[in-house]
Amino acid sequence: MARLRVIFMGTADFSCPCLARLAAVPEFEVVAVVTQPDRPKGRDLKLQPSPVKVLAEQLGLPVWQPAKAREEGFLQQLRAAAPELIVVVAYGQILPKAILELPKFECLNVHASLLPKYRGAAPIHWAIADGETQTGVAIMQMEAGLDTGPVVSVATTPIWPEDDCPALYARLSELGADLLVKTIPDWVAGLITPVPQPAEGATYAAKIKKEDGQILWSSPAVEIWRRWRAFLPWPGAFTFVPSDKGPQLLKLWRLAVTPGEGEPGTVLSVDKTGLVVACGKEAVRIVELQREGGKRQTVEQFLSGGGAGLKLGMKLG
Repeated sequence: MARLRVIFMGTADFSCPCLARLAAVPEFEVVAVVTQPDRPKGRDLKLQPSPVKVLAEQLGLPVWQPAKAREEGFLQQLRAAAPELIVVVAYGQILPKAILELPKFECLNVHASLLPKYRGAAPIHWAIADGETQTGVAIMQMEAGLDTGPVVSVATTPIWPEDDCPALYARLSELGADLLVKTIPDWVAGLITPVPQPAEGATYAAKIKKEDGQILWSSPAVEIWRRWRAFLPWPGAFTFVPSDKGPQLLKLWRLAVTPGEGEPGTVLSVDKTGLVVACGKEAVRIVELQREGGKRQTVEQFLSGGGAGLKLGMKLG
């Protein structure tokens, strides 16, 4: 039996377990890996390859990096490769109709949510921030709309209280890889009937912006705790401390909900066990933080260094 000719399209590190698992299955032939062009990063803006490119080269797979997926030269390259299936995982570009209609077994996308909830760019972040207790991965048959295609298969996982974004991200990437290699054989054999997504219950997970990390102290403490978990490591949870030089940014690396009452944003207590700040309901105890221009520290270390002017009764915001 001939091996299934697969082209893989992905960019983020979330994509890597799927690519690794595909490449390890003898029945699949990954004929090429498509990823975004190298991007400048760091202080020196040196061009850096995507995580998928790094993995593909380690696996000895051809790598294609079109600036735009709709470029005619790239479309011709795809046609010449004659893929029977295209797998897309966190690629970062919307695919044109010419690609979606190209392979015999169409294009499958691995998406990190239980569709139709959390379509879009940041489903993992927003599932945590919104207080969901369950999420998962959905493999869908791609169509022109953004994450609107019929669902082919689903796997679920709880969102545990200790889960932050990096932990859930890693678990879902492995879950998606497992589901993908289990799904493809039944899909190409015609044993799966895709299920159209219902319009009811559809939500959109917008791309994360820096301002999403700023704490609104008028929110309940549990909501602030969820957003802190959701936005690690970037943009993180942050607030501002008043000073003679103007507001100074304070990034919060570790916190927990604790009893407390006061005007939202008010510092209720300051000691080596933590910094307690009043919220719209209850309070949070901050135990690890980082002042602007400083390094990440426990509150005890922070206070021994002067505490950046933090004091009882001060209002953060």
